[in-house]
Amino acid sequence: MFSKQEAQQLKKEFWTAFGKSFPRKWILYDTKIKDMSFKFYADNKKAEVSLDIEMKDEVFRNAYYEKIWSLEDMLKDFIGDFHKEEYFTMENGKVISKIWVELHGVSIFNKNTWQQIFEFFVDKMDGFERFYYEYEDFIKDV
Repeated sequence: MFSKQEAQQLKKEFWTAFGKSFPRKWILYDTKIKDMSFKFYADNKKAEVSLDIEMKDEVFRNAYYEKIWSLEDMLKDFIGDFHKEEYFTMENGKVISKIWVELHGVSIFNKNTWQQIFEFFVDKMDGFERFYYEYEDFIKDV
């Protein structure tokens, strides 16, 4: 086990190493759609790349989710198999819509798995971004 301070330091090292290994400007929050963003996530059990639709207005959130869901087969071509949840409850209790891919058996606390996580991040986020750029006009037209 790591102390809280050691864990924070390792997380910082992880994200710094990722940025240095793959210096690239990602879309992330710059989708031009308020409260819709792409995210990287890693913990002690898995790595994840997701599209989070976080609008407070459920009608808009569902409309964007349905738009993207209508492109399910195309998205699968870009990122492979994925998970989706129209009503995903986050740890803080907030309900969002989420589409994500995950890699199990890796850990942010195990430097031996970092390269595997980095490659997963790059591959899947690149797929998400290419999908988004391809269908951006359609998705934005809510």
